[in-house]
Amino acid sequence: MRCVIARYPFDLSKGEVEMSMEKVEPEAATGACVVIGGKTYPVKQVGIVITRLDPRDFTAAEMVRALVRLGFTCRTAPTPPAQVSDLSYGTVDRSIG
Repeated sequence: MRCVIARYPFDLSKGEVEMSMEKVEPEAATGACVVIGGKTYPVKQVGIVITRLDPRDFTAAEMVRALVRLGFTCRTAPTPPAQVSDLSYGTVDRSIG
């Protein structure tokens, strides 16, 4: 399928994208993500691999549009839970008094 990303035309197929991402380890999922082969990748990471373009040259929205047209499921990554900081201030000395 012909997809235009960063004003460049690419002839992509779902199988080619899956093969390209097969041995790529997913980065931390933030923002727009896509599920490929049971792994969740940031769409910008997929764009870098399949287009070989600098990630500043294309938007996440362009990648989402292209990947959805190819039949992939895109979604927004869940926000990580807030970390609870360590509120312990040491031990209380009860021997005084």
